[in-house]
Order: sequence, then structure tokens, then C-alpha cells
Amino acid sequence: MSHLLAVNSFDKRPPAKYNAAVIYLVTGCAGFIGFHVAKRLLSQGNTVVGIDNLNRYYSVRLKKDRLSLLLKEKNFKFWKLNIAHFKQLEKIFETTNIDVVCHLAAQAGVRHSLIDPFSYEQSNIKGFLNIIELSCRCNVKNFVYASSSSVYGGNEKIPFSTDDAVDKPLSLYGATKRADELIAYVYHHLYHLNTTGLRFFTVYGPWGRPDMALFKFTKAIIEGKTIEVYNYGKMERDFTYIDDIVDGVIASLNKPFEYEIFNLGRGKSISLEYFISCIEKRLNKKAKKVYLPLQKGDVPKTYADIRKSEKMLGFHPKVSIEEGIERFVSWYMSYNNITL
Repeated sequence: MSHLLAVNSFDKRPPAKYNAAVIYLVTGCAGFIGFHVAKRLLSQGNTVVGIDNLNRYYSVRLKKDRLSLLLKEKNFKFWKLNIAHFKQLEKIFETTNIDVVCHLAAQAGVRHSLIDPFSYEQSNIKGFLNIIELSCRCNVKNFVYASSSSVYGGNEKIPFSTDDAVDKPLSLYGATKRADELIAYVYHHLYHLNTTGLRFFTVYGPWGRPDMALFKFTKAIIEGKTIEVYNYGKMERDFTYIDDIVDGVIASLNKPFEYEIFNLGRGKSISLEYFISCIEKRLNKKAKKVYLPLQKGDVPKTYADIRKSEKMLGFHPKVSIEEGIERFVSWYMSYNNITL
């Protein structure tokens, strides 16, 4: 009963003052993927309401620089707030006729979840529940959210398929993302909310996160510092370029499903050693490597089965690892005013 009363309380929302016909809410809009998704939506003439708390997990300057580009767009409205704060979120939903939600805000990072587990509970569980509950109350047409390849945990079957069991995560981060998928199913089952979960595989590219391998390695090699290579170099990742990821996200936003989960990856597994060699080639400089054992929470290999995404979303990654690294390094040098 309380849920129904909450829904009815939103019946007389004032009309939102926006230009475009469709209004998208993008949480985590100053984050890596959120920034690129919001940018693409705005370029297509849509209205985007962005939410981000600009936390200090990594460079706030980088987040503000991304945000500054979005704020130049006339159809972009920004709210600085923490998604764990329900009442603040409620005001946005009450006063804005949001059509589609793209929920990308989260506390990221596998290793960091070993250090600060409660930040993951606040953002990835409580924050997720706040966003999906308000989406349900306000009759949002489509709720698309970020999951992660980390939900596959220690699965040994390769490539990872959305049909695989995912009940043995190896990190709290992975566990929170799996919990989000289960919460989404409950909201679909009980309230018929259209939900789509996207399991991202090692996303990289311009404006990327400083805690990710490509950013860290590029910075260290340029500065002549050592890079840490885990599992003694015997690591493989399904590195996926940001533009390809955005293609998959936009396809999901434009095509509501009752309840689905998709892998968004390149569909190829690349060795970490080859990945590093591509950076070295682009910089014309050898890396100083320190080999270390596999870290807690890490897995030695990720590899996405994307056949379902290809069939149902029309998802076809285009950017090779070599081209993607070239684009990132060019951006990194320009952003940091570096000349080699």
C-alpha cells in the first residue's frame, strides 16, 4: 500500500521546462562512461539531466573538465548530489518528467572495494535502490543500468555468457553489481518496470579513469616510472573502446526490454603484455615493469560472449586495441600538454 501511495503522490508533477521531446536522466554524468553517453545523447538533440557527486575517488579536476564540456550544451541540466540521498533525488523526479533513466553512477574499482567496502554499499546498493524506486514511482519508460564483467567472478568457462551462473563473485564490487541485477529483476517482476543491465568489459579510451591500466601505464611510461604487472604478466582482458560501449548503451536506451542483461565487450581477449607493447610502440618508449602476483579480487582472464548483444541490440564493436590505444594516448598528451 505504501508503494502505491508513493506513486499517486507524483500524479500532479509540474511540466518540466526543457526543449527536447525525450528527457534522459544520466547518473554519473561526470564519470568516464556517463560523460560519453551524455555527450552522445546531447549530440542527437536530446535533453539530458545529469547527476554526479564529483567524489574524490579519483581526480576531481578530470571530472570537472568533462562536466564543463556538457555544461556548454543548452539541453543539459546538472545536479550535484549523492544518489544515496533519497530526498534530494526525489525532488528531481518530482519536478522533471524523466522518460528514460541511464544509471551509470557507482563506486567503481575492484581493489578499492577491499579498502573501503562501505562506500560500495552506499552507492551501489542504496543508491541503486533509490534510483530504481523513483524510476518505478514516476513511470519511467526504460531503466538502463551499468553492471560489470566482475559479476562472473571466478567462472572458468570462456567466453563469459549471460547464461552462465554468476553466484560466486570474487570482490565486493562484483557482488554489489550482481545485487543490482537481482534488484532490477524484482522491480520488473513486481511493477513491470522495463530494465536492461549492461555488463561492461574493461572500458578504455579518451577521458578515461586514472585508476585504470591504460591511464596508469601511459602516465608511468612517459614519466619513466615503473608499472606494476600483476599475475606476472599472465593476464588477459576484453578491452573495449569507449565509443563501442556508448553504441551499446544508446541501443539499450532506444530499445526497451522487459528484463534483459547484455555483455558489452569487444568479444576478444587481449594479453596484458601485448596491451603494454601497444602503448610502448605508440610512445616509442619501453616500460619499466615490476611483476607481481595476482591481486585479491582480480581474475586472470575476461572474455565476453557478445552474440546475444549482436543479435538483440545490433551491437558490433569496431575499434581495434591498436587504434583505441592510439586515440587514448593522443588525447592524454593533448590534455596534459605533453610533447614527446
